[in-house]
Amino acid sequence: MRIPRIYTDSPLSEGATTGLDDNAAHHVGRVLRMQPGQELLLFNGDGNDYTAAITESGKKRVEVRVGPPVENTTESALEIVLGQTLSKGDRMDYAVQKAVEMGVTRIVPLTTERCDVKLRGDREDKRLRHWQSVAISAAEQCGRARVPEILPVMTLTDWFHHTSDCDLRLVLHHRTEQSLDTMTKPTRVALMIGPEGGLSQEEITAAETAGFLPVALGPRVLRTETAPVAAMTLCQWLWGDIGS
Repeated sequence: MRIPRIYTDSPLSEGATTGLDDNAAHHVGRVLRMQPGQELLLFNGDGNDYTAAITESGKKRVEVRVGPPVENTTESALEIVLGQTLSKGDRMDYAVQKAVEMGVTRIVPLTTERCDVKLRGDREDKRLRHWQSVAISAAEQCGRARVPEILPVMTLTDWFHHTSDCDLRLVLHHRTEQSLDTMTKPTRVALMIGPEGGLSQEEITAAETAGFLPVALGPRVLRTETAPVAAMTLCQWLWGDIGS
């Protein structure tokens, strides 16, 4: 039987007996219905996995005894900051999930001129919590050592300032012939993805003025949820841990 791999924000140390946080306890106790004596693989973002055995399991509380840490080597040396324009339905979920699988470091939802999703107040908080949950599930599934953070929604001006520490900043659109393999190898790259209708020429110009380089992923126009997956795959192939 496959041992479930579960994220918890609880501290983990070998030999300790600890209660899982509410989300992890709900998943283990109520969804998986695991019982005392069964094994888990836990991680909390410190870079390790931990073997663990359940000592108590109920609807509201799950307690485990933590085993030795196991080094997790799934994190890429290439840091990728994704600026993803908000999209409707499950498109944003898909973009978040696949970005995590491809090794994204953090995700910044963006609002742009042609973005037709408006989030404010409680609605924004609810969506951010949902996307963070999607990121956690994706990290559990793909074996990552860390869960990328989903930041609050930003305007392009805020996004430009936020990515000032990246040594390569790229704005993706199909109205350029420049490709990724012409770029100098970075250690931290920012990817800016537009909405379904694309970025306006004014937004592309503003990005370029802020230091972003235009880049195309080929002659075809990609959907907003497909573009980050394609871009990150190529980034990891060229500069990260795919094919290494």
